[in-house]
Amino acid sequence: MLTSGEGGRYDEEAVVSADDQWWFNLRTQKVEQGLGDPNSERLGPYASEEEAAGVLERMRARNEEWDSEESQTSSDEA
Repeated sequence: MLTSGEGGRYDEEAVVSADDQWWFNLRTQKVEQGLGDPNSERLGPYASEEEAAGVLERMRARNEEWDSEESQTSSDEA
């Protein structure tokens, strides 16, 4: 993965090998590193195993927050 640096130049130090990236596999419900199942069956990539392992909890928390905001907006409009 390349990231654009200052002036639109790419930072060669930011290049991350696919083997170094972590994924959460939706089919197996496990964290895996490197190439594996198709991306349609996994979430990521993540920089660390811990980040990949916590993705479902972060998604649940965000969904609850959004649901709460939608409920608040709906009740404000009523």
